[in-house]
Amino acid sequence: MITWKEFTEADPELASLGKRQIFQFGVGLAFLATIRRDGGPRVHPLCPVLKDDHLYVFISPESPKKWDLLRDGRYALQAFPPPKEESEEFYLAGKAALMKDADLWRAVAAATKSVVKEGEALFELYIERAMYTGWENWGTPEIRPVHRKWIESRQPD
Repeated sequence: MITWKEFTEADPELASLGKRQIFQFGVGLAFLATIRRDGGPRVHPLCPVLKDDHLYVFISPESPKKWDLLRDGRYALQAFPPPKEESEEFYLAGKAALMKDADLWRAVAAATKSVVKEGEALFELYIERAMYTGWENWGTPEIRPVHRKWIESRQPD
């Protein structure tokens, strides 16, 4: 797994597309999928934060997704779709790690554009794979998705 900074170095164009999607509304907006104790999926909206080229999320202490990440760590993050017909899509997957450093917590909280409350857990999202989807021939019978993928330890497709 790699940090957002390392992802940006590995595939600058894809990282730029992803950053544009996640932060298209100013504040980061995405859906986070985690794995419940019984193996089922859990999906919730949240506000990712990019600070010093690292991607973080704050999760409230009572949230089930906090316990999912502490137990398993695997996640998938899907950026909110843009408010236009020919939607673009961006997806990340990897493992989340709890960050316990109080100075880091305060620095990331100061960088967020959403409300963060004392006691929220800070996780860094490490990246194993990413995918951007755009569309060709929008509005025609020949419409087709165009994917740009990156998987750790491989060259971009």
